[in-house]
Amino acid sequence: MKNATAFQEKTLTQIDTKWRFVHWRSAILYLLPSMILFSVFLFYPLGKTLYLSFFLTDQQGVANVFVGWENYQYILQAESFHKSIKATLLFVLYTVPTGILISLFLALLANEKLKGVGFFRTIYSSTMGVSVAASAVVWLFIFHPSMGILNQLIASVGGTSIDWLLHPDWALVSVAVTTIWMNIGFSFLIILGGLQNVDEHLYESAKISGAGYFYQLRRITIPMLSPTLFFVVTVSLINAFQTFGQVDILTQGGPSESTNLIVYSIYREAFVNYQFGTASAQSIFLFLCILIVTILQFKFGERKVHYQ
Repeated sequence: MKNATAFQEKTLTQIDTKWRFVHWRSAILYLLPSMILFSVFLFYPLGKTLYLSFFLTDQQGVANVFVGWENYQYILQAESFHKSIKATLLFVLYTVPTGILISLFLALLANEKLKGVGFFRTIYSSTMGVSVAASAVVWLFIFHPSMGILNQLIASVGGTSIDWLLHPDWALVSVAVTTIWMNIGFSFLIILGGLQNVDEHLYESAKISGAGYFYQLRRITIPMLSPTLFFVVTVSLINAFQTFGQVDILTQGGPSESTNLIVYSIYREAFVNYQFGTASAQSIFLFLCILIVTILQFKFGERKVHYQ
């Protein structure tokens, strides 16, 4: 009996191992296309960037001289890179909270059951259909010091014209305004979708209890919307750190490097100065910054998220 039981247990173990191998092989086959795409377009470029950050390169980007951590030491000591970090942090501070608050306000308006509200939903989300280049060119004319409509409005009320894109104190604000306008459409649609998924019975119960609009907003809408807001904040932070197109078209990092965001600094270092080693070091620094911000966002921000 003992030998028969042991034989049965051994047979069952072999069958279980065989099925596990079959399932594992099937899972690998299903994941293989994604693994190939990630390897080609994500893991290999990341590894190549990390590799180049330890070398001096020629104009073709070929590694010539191994310098270890010198590229990192150079960028951390460079005044230009310090300005890039400051400009990037200010840019994130200007764009992310303001853009989310405006999108939330517009989504609350568009969520009301009113006649013709679909037209306003279309208008509020229309910026998603405009490319970065086209948006930046439009705002380039708006900010024009003499022909721009913004300065014409200021002059019509007796104000003084402002060099929006040529003055160091206004250039970053101007780029931030452009970015907020460009990103509102995406944030608005996501938040509106979250609002429409809130259970209507919660509002009906609150109205029966005599709760006002702002009490419902604070106690029902915002808590139920917290997963959506968490997603929007995370994506907006990542996008703000990676801003490039509008900076290139509007200011090209100037004036006085006041809008020289880290991504534009990487571009200029690699494709203008042909210093691919230091550009790669800046890329790794930016990657670590985004990684740390995202981890902190998930660690501390997700605590306030209420999933239904």
